[in-house]
Amino acid sequence: MAGGKQVIIEPHRHQGVFIARGKEDALVTKNMTPGETVYGEKKISVEENEIKIEYRAWNPFRSKLAAAILGGVDHIHIAPGSKVLYLGAASGTTVSHVSDIVGPDGLVYAVEFSHRSGRDLINVAKKRPNIIPIIEDARHPHKYRMLMGMVDTIFADVAQPDQARIVALNAHNFLKNGGHVVISIKANCIDSTAEPEAVFADEVNKLKSEKIKPQEQLTLEPYERDHAVVVGVYRAPPKK
Repeated sequence: MAGGKQVIIEPHRHQGVFIARGKEDALVTKNMTPGETVYGEKKISVEENEIKIEYRAWNPFRSKLAAAILGGVDHIHIAPGSKVLYLGAASGTTVSHVSDIVGPDGLVYAVEFSHRSGRDLINVAKKRPNIIPIIEDARHPHKYRMLMGMVDTIFADVAQPDQARIVALNAHNFLKNGGHVVISIKANCIDSTAEPEAVFADEVNKLKSEKIKPQEQLTLEPYERDHAVVVGVYRAPPKK
């Protein structure tokens, strides 16, 4: 998708995220590594004040976070300069866009248990100094605490039955008070016999018991079936 005159880039209300308006609108992030793609995504080059800037299309069918943004989530709590712990980083598809958003002043600690996906993740991180790949089980945060600093936000897409516990363990170790969690919940990974709404409600209650106060919940339809994203605040300071 060549940019040029036909495509106009507009900032999205989420800082660090953009919309490319052309024949078809696309969600995009500013490519931190111009010329490089991560998963065969389209690149869009636009001249701004005679400087060429490259953006990468962000496919909501390949990324729960992109699906949440297009679904109208109020806050993603990921912005330029943010420090993010990403649980369930897989091959680094969404992680690469988070890396674009947080930029050179931010950091993405990307945890992935599978060694096969981890190899791809490490290759993505080689070109992006703001990604710290951690090939470990997110159930055992003590194993990677030496690599970690405190973070502003935890994003989780681990698709495990004990996901709420995994997120809470990591929050207790690494999330600053008043920091946020953004969790993608796949209902049938947690309980394939229950109605998705009941599963989501149950997960929200588990989060509440771990000092994570839910602030919003939305479905990822039409991009994902029986998925929801829950955004919450951790140990919120008391309102004055």
